[in-house]
Amino acid sequence: MTAVAELRGASRVYQMGSTEVRALDHVDLVFQQGEYAAIMGASGSGKSTMLNILGCLDRPTAGQYLLGGRDVSGLDDDELSRERNERLGFVFQAYNLIPHLTVLENIEVPMEYAEVAHAVARERATSLAVRMGLGDRLHHRPTELSGGQQQRVAIARSLANDPMVLLADEPTGNLDSKTGAEILGLLDELNDAGRTLIVVTHDPLVAARAHRTVTMHDGKIARVELRAGNAPAGGGPA
Repeated sequence: MTAVAELRGASRVYQMGSTEVRALDHVDLVFQQGEYAAIMGASGSGKSTMLNILGCLDRPTAGQYLLGGRDVSGLDDDELSRERNERLGFVFQAYNLIPHLTVLENIEVPMEYAEVAHAVARERATSLAVRMGLGDRLHHRPTELSGGQQQRVAIARSLANDPMVLLADEPTGNLDSKTGAEILGLLDELNDAGRTLIVVTHDPLVAARAHRTVTMHDGKIARVELRAGNAPAGGGPA
């Protein structure tokens, strides 16, 4: 199998006045192509810091982060932003849609940054919206959508540039149980189609859908659990 994201001795240290906070502490972790991984842990465990590094929103202060085999740890802000837009997709608890844009326009945003031709972007955005069950909501704005519909827009947007890895931060946190189950079903379908998925969650029912659960504690990996009979095509995760 192919490693798509890899942390090698990765640490992230913050200086809080005279106090040094080690939010991530020499973590080694590999995510394989087609894997569905869940990251869990209490507040302050390091899971959000890990997500920020995996998502190229932050850099490790020591160690390496390889994305698609490329060490992105030392890239400047512009290069890191390019990696983030072209190779990663994000789904957030709060959806993070742009209020004054329509469904189609929100989905098109990552493609604009990637300088995709408008006609191509519009066709792709329409196809993604329809795939997410939003064919009758193309020209609605976020305030005209339910929470579940907004999250579907967010998922469609995350797929706009055909990312190598899809990162989801508490993707059902703002949804009722029925709608949350529908969103998790969509994520299952994406993974079944070969999409690599990394989800940060506090919910064991969400984590139970993953091939592997990584539990963080005090910036370190405290436990790794594999789901028997629930592994990506080609074998179990490393």
